Amino acid sequence: MAVAAVAVILVAGYARRWISDDGLIYVRAVEQILAGNGPVYNVGERAETSTGTLWQWLLTVVGFVLPDSLPQLAVYLGLAFTGAAFALGVTGAQRLHGGAPVPVGVVILLALSPMWDFATSGLETGLAFAWIAGGWWMLVHSRDSSRMSLSGIAFVLGLGPLVRPDLALVSIVFLIALWLLHRPSRKTTVGMLAVAGALPVAYQVFRMGYYGVLVPLPAISKEASGSHWLRGFSYFFDLFLTYGALIPVGIVLWVGLRRHFNRGDRILVFAPVIAGALSMLYVIKVGGDFMHGRMLLPGLLLLMLPFFCMPRPANPELMKWANAALIGWALLAAGLLRPIYAPFFGPMGVADERSHYVHANHVANPISKRDYVEAQEEKRGWVRTAQGQLVFALEKPRMEPLSPRRTERVALVWPVLGTAGALTTLDETVVDPIGLSYPLAAHLELTDRGGRVGHEKKLPRVWITADYGMPTKENEAARRALSCGALAELQESVRAPMTWERFVDNFLGSFSRTALRVPADPVAAERLFCGG
Repeated sequence: MAVAAVAVILVAGYARRWISDDGLIYVRAVEQILAGNGPVYNVGERAETSTGTLWQWLLTVVGFVLPDSLPQLAVYLGLAFTGAAFALGVTGAQRLHGGAPVPVGVVILLALSPMWDFATSGLETGLAFAWIAGGWWMLVHSRDSSRMSLSGIAFVLGLGPLVRPDLALVSIVFLIALWLLHRPSRKTTVGMLAVAGALPVAYQVFRMGYYGVLVPLPAISKEASGSHWLRGFSYFFDLFLTYGALIPVGIVLWVGLRRHFNRGDRILVFAPVIAGALSMLYVIKVGGDFMHGRMLLPGLLLLMLPFFCMPRPANPELMKWANAALIGWALLAAGLLRPIYAPFFGPMGVADERSHYVHANHVANPISKRDYVEAQEEKRGWVRTAQGQLVFALEKPRMEPLSPRRTERVALVWPVLGTAGALTTLDETVVDPIGLSYPLAAHLELTDRGGRVGHEKKLPRVWITADYGMPTKENEAARRALSCGALAELQESVRAPMTWERFVDNFLGSFSRTALRVPADPVAAERLFCGG
C-alpha cells in the first residue's frame, strides 16, 4: 500500500512539476548565500525573505554541489520529500492499526490536485509534509522501540518553527504527545525540552541580531499576527467546496475517532488531529493565503494521518458501499473538479497558482528561471539597458536616476519578487513595494484588507524615490521621515555594517522594531518620527 501511494503522488507530482514565483525567492536567497553575501535577498540590506528556514539552508547545502541547477533541485527535492511523507504516513497508520489494509485518508489526499501541485513548487511545502509525517511516524514507533532516543525524537519534533513558523503549533502538540506516551522523569523532561528548543532558539537569537526583528519579513508584511476570519473561511471553503472534500473528510474523522482505542493509541490518534485543527484554525484566523489550497494542506495531512489506512469494518456490505463511494468521489475530484476561476484570480484574490503561471509563461512545466524570464522579455530589456536607474517596471514603465548614495547599477521596482530576482543579477537591487524583501514596505501600516491576501500593502512611489532616487520637492517629507527616530533606526538595523555592537542593538530592539508601523502618508510619518 505504501508503495502504491508513493507511486501515485510521485507520478502526479512529476506530471505537474513546476517552480512557483515564490519558489524563485528561495532560489535568489540561496544564491546570495553561495555567493558569500549572506542570507539576504539584496546585497546591502539584511531582510529574511525565506519563511522556511530549514528549506533555505537545505537548498544551500545541495546547491553548493550543483549551484547552476537550484530551481530544478528545489522542484525534485520537494517531490522526494512529499513521496517520503506518504510512505511514512501509510506505514505509521499500518503500525498504529496493526497492519490495517484498507486505504482511506491517503486516498483523500491523493485525489486533490493542490496536493499534486505542491508536491513540487520549489517551496518548503514538501519538507513540511515530510516533517509532519516523519514526526508522527516517530511517535508511533517510539512506543515499541527501545532503540529510539526520546531526546532524538524531541529534537526532530522541535524543528517545526524552522520548517515554517506556524508549525510551532504542531511541535508543541507533538512534544506533549511524546511526554504523555512515555511520562519521563523530570530530569529527562527538562533535557528533552532543552534539546527540542536548542536549534530553534539559537536561530531565533541569530534572526533577532542579524535581521533586527522577531519573525521573517513576510510575516510582518502579511500581518501574520492579525485576524481576518471572514476571508479565512472563504479560503477554507475555496478548497473544500471546490473538491467536495468536506463530506469524505468529515466521515473519515467521524468513523475514525469513534473507534475504541487504548490510552496510547488515543494519544497517537488525537495528537495529529488536534494539531491539524489548530493549524487550519490559524490559517483561517489570519485570512488564508493567495495560493489555492496551499496553506491548508499541512493541516489536512495532519487530520488524515491516523486514518491513512484503517482496519476492515465488520460489515462486508458496508465496506463495499463505502469503498465504492470513496473511489467514486476520488475519481471525480482527481479527474474533473478544479477551481472555476483558473488560470486567473478568484474573487478573493486567490489563484490556482500553478495554472496561472503555466498560462502566463506558456510553458507546461516551468521549472527554471529561464521559463519565467523569457515571458518577461520587455522587462528584461529595460533592466539590461538601465544604467544608474531606478526602474519602475509596472503597468507604465518609467526610469528615474538613482541617488548618488546608491552603488548598484540598477534598482528594479516590481512586486513579482521571484521573477524580478531572476531578471536581475545578484549585485542589482529588487525593490519590492509589498514588503516581502523590503523592510520599509513591510513595516507600512495596513489600512485596507481588500487586496490580494498577503499583498495588501503597497508602498507609495514617493517613499521609493526618497529612499533610492534623487531628492525632489515631492519626496522631501519622506526623506526627512527616513532620517528621524525609529524609522532611521529601522534603516540602520538592516543597512549598517554588521558588527558585534550592531548585532546587540538589533537584538535588543527587535521587539519594538517588529511592532513598528509607518504611515503611508509621508507628511504624517514626518510628524510621527520627527516631531512637530
